[in-house]
Amino acid sequence: MSTPVLEVRNLKRDYVTSGGLFRPAKVLHAVKGVNFTLEKGKTLAVVGESGCGKSTLARMITLIDQPTSGEILIDGLPASAAHVTKQMRQKVQIVFQNPYGSLNPRQKIGEVLAEPLLLNTDMSNDERRHRAMQMLIKVGLGPEHFNRYPHMFSGGQRQRIAIARALMLNPSFLVLDEPVSALDLSVQAQILNLLKDLQDEFGLTYVFISHDLSVVRYIADEVMVMYFGDVVEHGTRDAVFADPQHDYTKTLFAATPRADVNSIRARIAAKKAAA
Repeated sequence: MSTPVLEVRNLKRDYVTSGGLFRPAKVLHAVKGVNFTLEKGKTLAVVGESGCGKSTLARMITLIDQPTSGEILIDGLPASAAHVTKQMRQKVQIVFQNPYGSLNPRQKIGEVLAEPLLLNTDMSNDERRHRAMQMLIKVGLGPEHFNRYPHMFSGGQRQRIAIARALMLNPSFLVLDEPVSALDLSVQAQILNLLKDLQDEFGLTYVFISHDLSVVRYIADEVMVMYFGDVVEHGTRDAVFADPQHDYTKTLFAATPRADVNSIRARIAAKKAAA
């Protein structure tokens, strides 16, 4: 049996809130003992409402925040935010929700893509440029975009650039933190299809953070539902959607409008027909 790309063991994260003159300090249990394994080429979707702990979990597995306790293994090796090496940094990359805020407005796109290679490898300038150009094409952009600045691109194009940058170091897995929620419906469908195509081509592994269950239904292999820091349900996509077991999951499903890729396309077609 192959080694999982990512393994999380009893991961916890606590925050101490400051007290007042008549109030003692309190401990907020943001993540309460999460366990899961993720195989190569698969997508685990972590879902739940705002404040459920999914973004805190994302920050820990991307080695941004140190867990209070528990263990993270990447490709079978222990990983820690307290001792991040270049090798660890290459193994995990993140794509953020906001494509407008995740790119340096003063850098040309070619520089944005080449920067991870400059910081983490011994590639020559020509080698970095060649790889950046290749990755730009892989995400559906062209050589003519190489020397442009971020403000010259649409939101969907910027998210393509952010995905390309995340892939420059050949990471073991990507954390996608609400990667389509800030985009228009038609662009959401394009980005989701791009992520699926890249996963098929490169055997990529994703942790997909989302509150949108209909998007999750399109892209996930497994679904993990979080509620106030606890994992209340975890299973294959088909099993969770066909027969949710926990009351919170049932409530979440009932409250989520349909917005999957096929529904998005149907709504766009209806708008065009009515115009």
